[in-house]
Amino acid sequence: MNDTLAQEIRRVSQITGEFKLRSGRIEHEYFDKYLFEADPNLLGRIAERMVTLIPEGTEVLAGLEMGGIPVVTMLAHFSGIPAAFVRKEAKKYGTARLAEGADIVGKRVLVVEDVVTSGGQIVQSSSDLRKLGAEIDAALCVIDRQQGGRENLARNGIGLISFLRKAELE
Repeated sequence: MNDTLAQEIRRVSQITGEFKLRSGRIEHEYFDKYLFEADPNLLGRIAERMVTLIPEGTEVLAGLEMGGIPVVTMLAHFSGIPAAFVRKEAKKYGTARLAEGADIVGKRVLVVEDVVTSGGQIVQSSSDLRKLGAEIDAALCVIDRQQGGRENLARNGIGLISFLRKAELE
């Protein structure tokens, strides 16, 4: 990992205060993913480096709503692999799809997320995508908070590939 890039991500995205995480945990230091995702130059540099982490044979990159969407869009740009945009639940109108964009049926899909804490959303979305015919055995994230997500995903047959671990940002 490029220490300079990790330092820049920390500088841009680290905020302090009191924050309740999706897992219910309270943290006093928070890596605001939207701050690094909103910076096109920084996000581009991150995604360009993450391309090397995409497992061989991946046919579709599936970004999870909402934070995984900008990451997967940049990854698709740099890798040339089509992207799907995954909702937390299928919309009730229009196409009524859970996953928009690239077709996932029968495809080897890599789930893409920005920050992983417990891994709960990846587990749920992967289960939903598998029911639709996607083949999923791995997820890729920008930051692993190292708070049980890797282990939770492993229990559900999903390996976690992380660009950075929280320890690398401290």
